[in-house]
Amino acid sequence: MNFSNKHVILGVALLAAIGFTSCKNEAKQETETPTTEVSQELAMADLSFGVRGNCGMCKSTIEKAANGVEGVASANWDVDKKKIDVTFDDTKTDAMAIHNAIAASGYDTEKATGDLDAYENLPGCCKYDHDMEMNQSGDMKAEDHTNHDG
Repeated sequence: MNFSNKHVILGVALLAAIGFTSCKNEAKQETETPTTEVSQELAMADLSFGVRGNCGMCKSTIEKAANGVEGVASANWDVDKKKIDVTFDDTKTDAMAIHNAIAASGYDTEKATGDLDAYENLPGCCKYDHDMEMNQSGDMKAEDHTNHDG
């Protein structure tokens, strides 16, 4: 019996040693990964500009167009403010490429006019007023008509 107890203890000790060695290597790899992410974040630029649109479907199309540009990390269009916030790698793209991608999907931006054919193919709810204000402060909701003369 003593002989088998020694084997069990030796086996457990060997497994524990292997486990500790494996965990040590995994921890080392995890500390290397954030360093890479930090250096990538330093190359990121933030951009905000106006984009005309009406609804949640517009939001989806506008954000998809912006995110389709290589180097764009995130895009969030605010329905009420008619403004998009974009984070992108400025070594891979620039602001005009993002404006042009959104315009190609049919939406006007502050620097690019929406493609007319793409606009005509938008769903009815997405056919925005081409004179609509964009890049608003957000104090007035889209449904609020208190500033109208009447």
